[in-house]
Amino acid sequence: MSLIVQKFGGSSVQSTERVIRVAERVVATRQAGHDVVVVVSAIGDTTDDLLELAGQVSPEPVPRELDMLLSAGERISNALMAMAIEALGTPARSFSGAQAGIRTAATAGRARITEVRPDRVRQTLDRGAIAVVAGFQGVHMDEAGESTVTTLGRGGSDTTAVALAVALKADLCEIYTDVDGVYTADPRIVSDARLMEHVGYDVMRELAISGAKVLAPRSVEYAARHGIPVRVRSSYSAEPGTMVSGSAGAAHAEYSAVAGVAHDASKAKTTLCGVPGSPELTARILQVVAGIEAELHYSVLDASWTSRGRPDISLVLPAQDGPPVLRALREESAELGFEDLRYAERIGKVSLIGSSLLSQPGVLATCCETLAEAGVQLETISTSDIRFTALCPADQLTDAVRAWHAAFGLGAPELAVVHAGTGR
Repeated sequence: MSLIVQKFGGSSVQSTERVIRVAERVVATRQAGHDVVVVVSAIGDTTDDLLELAGQVSPEPVPRELDMLLSAGERISNALMAMAIEALGTPARSFSGAQAGIRTAATAGRARITEVRPDRVRQTLDRGAIAVVAGFQGVHMDEAGESTVTTLGRGGSDTTAVALAVALKADLCEIYTDVDGVYTADPRIVSDARLMEHVGYDVMRELAISGAKVLAPRSVEYAARHGIPVRVRSSYSAEPGTMVSGSAGAAHAEYSAVAGVAHDASKAKTTLCGVPGSPELTARILQVVAGIEAELHYSVLDASWTSRGRPDISLVLPAQDGPPVLRALREESAELGFEDLRYAERIGKVSLIGSSLLSQPGVLATCCETLAEAGVQLETISTSDIRFTALCPADQLTDAVRAWHAAFGLGAPELAVVHAGTGR
């Protein structure tokens, strides 16, 4: 008998009717002879609704209380899921993140998992029942033994599922979502985006970091570190979806020079203009950002210099981190010595993901030429062997994605696939 961890996102359980359908799917997996652990996200837009409520009572909610509030969404959906499974004649038991043994660091809003103690989940499985766990949340235990509810940040339910799969030594972690699997680009904006049957951890991690919403980046990192295979599939069909695994599956995985295009419109850009050319000050700027635990996704030392001979430094980070970073930088402005501080609430980020990109000089040239031909204003571009990332105006992001996807023939069914280590 194999053990499968199944995670269902908010769109999969957006109504009680959908909860019942998911329960039927879970029960069918159990009746097929598998032990099953289910991880659920909050129903539909519950998290956004709770955030709106918080904003109505406080302009800046206390992070600890915000975590307590937001964790309620998943507890509602996992209790309903357990009820629906029981109604189908199969025993089930629901658990909060804390009850399931998800221990985390103390950071509110984006706590990282430090340990998983799934004893109660394992006992439930041993009794022949299905364990239903609230995703996105855990508990921090301080030195005095006091517990505090924490949340894992956006996409945290994916990480919950993978962490439980690792701790329980599961055979497979399935992530159910509203698309059929991992595509070469977002199929909602690229009509000929191609579904990939297999993707390696490295490519999937870069796609996730670069904005592909199908898997949370931290969940991919966790899976890769522990070698847990992850299957991404639709909760609305029986299609097999996309398998995410390691290099051991290279004979079956898709390893083309260019694997896909990801985009992200949820970033903001802060630019410090006229920064004194000192490595110590540059390091201090990054320390200020790190001090408020903001997620810095991209930094650029601008090649254009001011009249005083000082460079500009641009920082790209999640939109929610923009205001606190601005405040922190202004508070340290005397020490940092920059001339001006500019802020763009939205910036477009498009990334080309693949393998051995730097060994193919034509790739970078094609990237730049294609954006120019599409009328996309290229603000800056960075390169690595597995990812080329360009910044552009947010309103031109869709054009940039479509242009790169077409330029590299990612939607064409005859796209050549090079299998790692075979030369084919």
